[in-house]
Formats: sequence, structure tokens, C-alpha cells
Amino acid sequence: MIVRQFINWIRTAPAGERAEATRALARAWLISDLSHDDRVAAEGALLMLLDDPSPLVRQAMAEAFARSTDAPASIVRALSADQPTVALPVLEHSPLLIDADLVDIVATGNDEVQCAVARRIALPVSVCAAIAEVGCAAAALELIENPHAELAPFSWNRIVERHGHLAAIREAMLVLDDIPAATRAALVAKLSETLAQFVVARNWLSADRAERMTTEARDRSTMNIAARSRGDDMQGLVKHLRITGQLTAGLILRALLSSNLELFDAALAELADLPLARVSALLHDRGGNSLHALLRRAGLPEATFAAFQVALDACHEQGFVDTDDTAARLRRRMVERVLTHCEADRGATEPLMVLLRRFATESAREEARLFCDELVAEDTIDPVYDDLIAA
Repeated sequence: MIVRQFINWIRTAPAGERAEATRALARAWLISDLSHDDRVAAEGALLMLLDDPSPLVRQAMAEAFARSTDAPASIVRALSADQPTVALPVLEHSPLLIDADLVDIVATGNDEVQCAVARRIALPVSVCAAIAEVGCAAAALELIENPHAELAPFSWNRIVERHGHLAAIREAMLVLDDIPAATRAALVAKLSETLAQFVVARNWLSADRAERMTTEARDRSTMNIAARSRGDDMQGLVKHLRITGQLTAGLILRALLSSNLELFDAALAELADLPLARVSALLHDRGGNSLHALLRRAGLPEATFAAFQVALDACHEQGFVDTDDTAARLRRRMVERVLTHCEADRGATEPLMVLLRRFATESAREEARLFCDELVAEDTIDPVYDDLIAA
């Protein structure tokens, strides 16, 4: 009887009053102890209201049912396909939408719809993959900032491929501690590419000079990433570097001259297609034949073999211990030792000598910077020490 009166009244009531009445009916469905007949009648009325010409009515229903597991599933699905002002609460919160529903909604919805889905709690891998593949940049940003999203490595990489040129995307990803090293390296490459295009477009640098500078900056950033990568994360990074053409002789030599033996071993294992444990065992052979055989199998230029051998010998002799900070920068003594040897070697090529001289300049500047930082730190400590003595 009450539902019948409600249906008769709602046909002539103003939109605002219809919305409030609809909200009350939806709440009654959820929390009131309705008889079976009343519940059937109430559901029929709510289904009828899905065709109400005013979005206020449907929005009121969506807000009432958005977070409930007891809401009528057919009504929730209908509301999720409504216009964005109606659908957003349901898309963001409803537990009744299954993964397949959400994937289809992401594929067909506009930016607002995709962003609402990306904000959901406990967002599964399949839905994250759909947003990464076809979602707009704003949805990708929502996904990155959603701590409940389960992103697979390929989804991270797809976001970088599609939106990595946007500063907001890069900044949101780089502050995260748990993104794969390969994804971090891809972000750095995107940034380098964007900066190079910018300075060339402004005629600040020639294309060749901009490319060289960004390549050097990218390699230094790669070393920083590698210094904090271990195990499978390192393997993924090395594989990414090989696929993108960044696993060059210059980068591998930089790794060795930074005493990052884990990156050096992983790079040769990747290029030579050998197990990492086998490569590591061979590199401990001090005779030199094993290293040359590995370098040859890895396809590295033979002109670099002597430089690799001298650098590896120096690394073994000096017994450097890798840390996150030290494995990211060139060792000046090692660089100068290799450079001195190659200067006396008539077989050394000019490109190798140019690379080593750049390494020597970079390592000298880095050492000077660290020395100055230590001096400044001592100056800040001494006054405190003097004050303590005077007291």
C-alpha cells in the first residue's frame, strides 16, 4: 500500500522531492524489515525510477546504494552505466561490480569514469592493467597514487610508455619506493628524451650535443638505480637495458669502474646468455682468459677488453665494498689506472679514450665535491665541540 501511494505521488512531485523520496526508499530497502511483498514492490519502484528524467533522482539512489553489499545488483549495474554524475559513487565504491564489469567500464567510459574506477579500494591486477592500457593520464595518476592498487610490472611499464612524458606522472612514480628498477630506468629515459627535445627546440644545444649530454645523465641515473637494486630487480633492470639498447660497453665499463660487480656480472650474463652464477664464478678467475671469453661472447668490442681487464684487476686488488652510495659513482683511482694503461696501449681506439677521459673528469669532480662536503660538515661540527669544551 505504501509503495503504491509512493508511485502515485512521485509521478507529479518536483524533482528535488522525488530525489529525497527515492533516497528514503533506497535506505528503507537496506535497513528496514520489509515483508516479502513490500520488498518486491519497493524493488519495482526503484527499477522504475531508473527511467526518471531527473539525474537528481538517480544520483540519490546511487549514493544510497554505492557502498552496500545488499543493494539490488541489477539496479547497481544500471546506475554504473548512467551518466557520470550518477555513476561515479557506484563506480568508486560498489562491491557488487565484478572485475569484468570494471574492465568493460574502463574501456568504454570517459575520463571521469576511469578516474572513479582507479580510486577503488582493492583494485585487482586485471582492472589496473585495463587502466594502464587505455586509461587517460588522469586515471593513470589516480592509479599510481592508489595504495590499494595491484599493479603488475607490465602495467607500470605501460603507464611509462603512454604517459611518461608528463611531469606529474613521473613525479608521482619516482617518489614510490616499491616500483621496479626497470620502470624507474624507463622513467629516467623518458625524462632525458623530453629534456633533449626541449633544449633542441629552443636552439639552446645542437641535437648531437643534447643527445650526448642526456645519454651521460641517463647513464649516471641508471647507476644510481642499479646501486639500490638486488636479485630479481637487478635482473629485470638489466633485461630492460638490453631491450632498449642501453646495455652498451660504455655503461658496463662504468659499472665496473664504479665497483658495482653485481651489475657488471648481471650485464655479462644477460648479453652472453649464461647463468649468473656461472658468470660470477668465471669472473673470479684472475688469469684473464675467462673474462676475454665472456666479453667476446657478450659481443663487446675487442678494443675494450684491456680496459675491462685492468679495471677488474684493480677492483679485486683494492677490495672495494659496494654500498648504495659508493656503487653509484666512478672510482677515481680505478679510472686513472685504466686510462694510464690505455694511453700506453697502441690498440686503444679513440672512442674508448674519449670515454675514459670523460670518466676521469667526472670522477675527479665528484671526488672534489665530496671533499668539499666533508670540509663543510667539519666546520659545522667544530663550533659545537668547542662550545661543549667551554661548558
